[in-house]
Amino acid sequence: MCLSTENEKKPDYPKAGFSGIRSGRFITEETNHMEYQPGMEDLQSDIMDKVLEKVNLYDYEAYTAKDVKLALAKESLLPEDFAALLSPAAEPFLEEMARKGKAETGKHFGNAVSLFTPLYIANYCENNCIYCGYNCKNRILRGKLSMEEIEEELKNIASTGLQDILLLTGESRKASDVNYIGEAVRIAARYFALVGVEIYPLNTDEYEYLHTCGADYVCVYQETYNPIRYERLHLSGPKRIYPYRFHAQERALKGGMRSVAFGALLGLDDFRKDAFATGMHAYLVQQKYPHAEIAFSPPRLRPIINNDKINPKDVHETQLLQVMLAYRLFMPFAGITISTREREGFRDHVIGMCATKISAGVKVSVGGHGEEAKGDEQFEISDPRNVEDVKRAIIAQGLQPVYVDYIRV
Repeated sequence: MCLSTENEKKPDYPKAGFSGIRSGRFITEETNHMEYQPGMEDLQSDIMDKVLEKVNLYDYEAYTAKDVKLALAKESLLPEDFAALLSPAAEPFLEEMARKGKAETGKHFGNAVSLFTPLYIANYCENNCIYCGYNCKNRILRGKLSMEEIEEELKNIASTGLQDILLLTGESRKASDVNYIGEAVRIAARYFALVGVEIYPLNTDEYEYLHTCGADYVCVYQETYNPIRYERLHLSGPKRIYPYRFHAQERALKGGMRSVAFGALLGLDDFRKDAFATGMHAYLVQQKYPHAEIAFSPPRLRPIINNDKINPKDVHETQLLQVMLAYRLFMPFAGITISTREREGFRDHVIGMCATKISAGVKVSVGGHGEEAKGDEQFEISDPRNVEDVKRAIIAQGLQPVYVDYIRV
């Protein structure tokens, strides 16, 4: 239920649980990245073990054109078919995959393309992730919006007609605690029909609290599913703990969220294995929680401020398209978001074919929708078009821009 008026009682934040237990300064390179830390809820789920077992056995070089053809001939794909469509053997079949992907997208989503925009409300972070512009060791301008500033930003965005907002913070409980995020969600729910959060992972009761405030969906990205690579990329801070991040979507669903998004940051490791792991993760969560709405986001590594520590593993547009089409054919009901990390031409090409949601009017700095930003950007964007420009591009392809497909009651 949306808490949409000033007179309505605010939900009480659950008192049990964290209270600052997981400060990043206690989680260092010496901390075992595969062990839960005090205060981190362990669901005792077996999905992580199943995904890692599948990925360890995945040899994409073993697939042949015959395997790809068999997969494309099927109405419903099994994990083995998905694996084949991600393999190098599938690259010559991209046109056929695209035709089938467009047909599947039309069957399940019609000609609708949903629009949204992100709003960064803070960029303080406790994690030292060497590929991210927000990492706690990076010297950037840090900022955090007040509730008054958040409301002003939301008003500016709502004036464009958008009805789907994604609130983002850096991963710092100290600077952006759950109460702060909950208040931001409450304000957003007064202006937008759909409110999502892309924040640090939470416990189930904390997700339940944000859902009570008005949050509808949660985006959490594993970055890379390779535990060894993950450890080397996340040197300190709560994000270093691999299993706690992995099971965030399950905790969100148990906390009442109706939709969860999955993704790996393609280019951090072997993109085919990371894409396969992402698909298997989403697939197994969907089987366990059949009521859940599942979505994918396939971001590629982008340049960041002061980046001299990470050498991205190239993922070209053709390979990114292959990943997106494989997601579409494997899980035809899942939404797929294409972000402004990608250039205008590519984004226009994939909507309707496999992507069902596109961002518009994006600013990746804190307070970027106002007169002056309060904090530096997380990464560089490639498509700076405003909402009207993206809307016209959607219509030009015979598709229907959709501002909202869900009514909160």
